[in-house]
Amino acid sequence: MGTVDKTPGEESFATLSKEAVASLAADFAGEVVRPSDPTYDDAREIWNGMIDRYPAVVARCSGVADVVAAVNFAREEGLEVAVRGGGHNVAGTAVNDGGLVVDLSEMTAVRVDREAGTVRAEGGATLGDVDRETQLFGLATALGAVSQTGIAGLTLNGGYGHLSREYGLALDNLVSVDVVTADGRVRTASDERNPDLFWGLRGGGGALGIVTSFEYELHEVGPEVSAFFPWFRADDAPAVMARYREWIADAPRNAGVLAFTAHVPDLEEFPEESWGEPAIGMLGSSRGDPADADEVFGSLLESAEPLVDLSGEMAYVDLQSMLDEDYPDGLRYYWKAIYLEEYTDEVVDLMLEHTESAPSALSTIDLWHLDGTVADVPRDATAFWHRDKPHMLTVEANWEDPDADDANLEWARAVIAKAEALSVASGRYGNFPGLEAEPARLRYGDNYGRMVELKTEYDPENLFRLPGNVEPRADG
Repeated sequence: MGTVDKTPGEESFATLSKEAVASLAADFAGEVVRPSDPTYDDAREIWNGMIDRYPAVVARCSGVADVVAAVNFAREEGLEVAVRGGGHNVAGTAVNDGGLVVDLSEMTAVRVDREAGTVRAEGGATLGDVDRETQLFGLATALGAVSQTGIAGLTLNGGYGHLSREYGLALDNLVSVDVVTADGRVRTASDERNPDLFWGLRGGGGALGIVTSFEYELHEVGPEVSAFFPWFRADDAPAVMARYREWIADAPRNAGVLAFTAHVPDLEEFPEESWGEPAIGMLGSSRGDPADADEVFGSLLESAEPLVDLSGEMAYVDLQSMLDEDYPDGLRYYWKAIYLEEYTDEVVDLMLEHTESAPSALSTIDLWHLDGTVADVPRDATAFWHRDKPHMLTVEANWEDPDADDANLEWARAVIAKAEALSVASGRYGNFPGLEAEPARLRYGDNYGRMVELKTEYDPENLFRLPGNVEPRADG
């Protein structure tokens, strides 16, 4: 008689106490999904099509009480915990093999407090959920640049976006959070309450607990902004990037521009003869008087004749969602980042050379200009360390064919390896970690020691053990 191979989820589930599983399900307001349930495959599927993992249980939470119940169950049953928010999670850590997934994706409520100038959003909300509510009042908080991104992972690991140079990282805009720690307690963390925990959550990723709601400071933004989105031929890159270097030297804080290399998409907005060709582009925005946009960005357009210029006035919510279609569910993704003390000609050469050799025309190499308000905050003010770096180079390998996994992974890792060898390169960014577990010190720098102390205090058994996260001291 033959045997049927079991998935890691089935094997782990078989070892769990039936009474404990029944008790969890009975008291759960959301949905407890088991490997035998018809919704299991949907529950374990995430945005990155590369990730194919089999948890023992998926706890689809409807509120904080469900999160507490799930954390207590995982701790008592000895299950590794993964946390799923509302968005991308490119590294795939939102699901695991044989553990428990705490799924917050149904917890999406957003409430604006106009009098206090804040917005509170649940842990499963996306940028689009937040922007939709805040823009009713011409307000926004500093988040990312793709509306389908989840606020949780983005914020806990940093959070760069269109507003960063003016208002800081997403985590810099936090006023308070509600968090469920490994002992199952619900805590509020802010500058006044549990300030040490608040320090560690801002940059610590998911190492210290599950944040169920985020309260952010709001700023007057929109509803209209000036978008900047020209594309240039690759041959014009030296002139374009030379002018870009001049522009960032005194760029106003209410404006920002990201430079990127890519292949021209097969879209009618672009000349057909350029489709598939390597190119260099810029994506940015400014939030001053629309009449001043030409003055803000004009010098960048004088460097060369654009292949196409998609710049113009648009609603802030449209700016935030204009890249959504470039990152569809189920595509295969591998993203990695490294910080730069400055960007040199070697960096530009690297971007052009490796874009030319990319196995997928959907991949890009991006050069983020940071600086501004991000750098004003002392590096030891939060767990997030790399504030002093004015640039970040990110490699986005995006492809469709599963048979091309190895080629695309090798390409992206080669780009990062070459960048890492540059004298101006250092550190890592928690939101673009690749798939590898790398030393936590690369993320935390001199904040590493304090993070170890906090991890040892709040999660001594390492219930929240993400790849590359700080670990508690073995001696407790």
